[in-house]
Amino acid sequence: MVAPLVWFLIFRPKSFTLMTFVEPLERNPKPQPRRALARARARSALAMLADCHLCAHHCGVNRLAGGLGRCHAGPAARFFCAQTEVGDELELIPAFCVALSGCDLRCDFCITGAESWDVGAGAPLDVAELGARAGRALAQGARTIQVLGGEPTIHLPAALSFVAECPSTAKLVWKTNAHASAQARQLLEGLFDVWVADFKFGNDSCAQRLAGVRNYLSVVVENLLWAAEHTQLIVRHLLMPGHLDCCWTPIARWLADALPAVKVSLRSGFWPAWRSSRHPELRRTVSTHDASRALDIAENLGLNLIP
Repeated sequence: MVAPLVWFLIFRPKSFTLMTFVEPLERNPKPQPRRALARARARSALAMLADCHLCAHHCGVNRLAGGLGRCHAGPAARFFCAQTEVGDELELIPAFCVALSGCDLRCDFCITGAESWDVGAGAPLDVAELGARAGRALAQGARTIQVLGGEPTIHLPAALSFVAECPSTAKLVWKTNAHASAQARQLLEGLFDVWVADFKFGNDSCAQRLAGVRNYLSVVVENLLWAAEHTQLIVRHLLMPGHLDCCWTPIARWLADALPAVKVSLRSGFWPAWRSSRHPELRRTVSTHDASRALDIAENLGLNLIP
């Protein structure tokens, strides 16, 4: 997420059935230029809004006719920030980041909660203008172009249209809460070089209480396994006070077992923002002791930590 506060890093050296209007993939498809492919996928994604299943809530509302699902998004996207940033993983920065307004989750601790919860925040998305800005940023030294939110999956038609306007050789990064549907993944396949996926909660109970989402683990695990196979995956976890044992520990163990080579970005810069005060344990920052314990867990399990 884009934030006025740069998150700190701790690092110690040492499925859903596809809708009938999705064209079936050819058995041996001919590769298409990324911009042309993104443009065609954007048209398909827009049509899918008539029965929206882009995220794992599977609301099934007709967003083209004014129907509103859990994210409250309509057919058009807005963005609340577009700028070059240096607060992400070292291999990705400097990065030109476009943050789309709105999200399908309701994380009480969200650092950009006002914009991430509000699909009306910011300005209308002009993909041609932002594509040109992204090109200028690359020319001035940016290494990647990142699409984020909020959650960009809910605005897949606009996100893909933006990709179609980006320089064809740009390294593209999809920053996501990993709550997408299989339908959304099919549209994203082959377009983004890197996925930075948040693995927020280590159990469904914390996910329900802090973000209002059910069946969290099964959805995120499915998305991470897919992304590890189809992209360069970075799994990001933000340590939260009081959630070392219930969230980070089971996440770390799962990663060590299922994705032992995947890059892991472990962050300790939790800030009690937005509506964190609703939860007593989230009214403070992460202690030095807990940050050190979290790092020990990662190292003992042999996780592939990155700065």
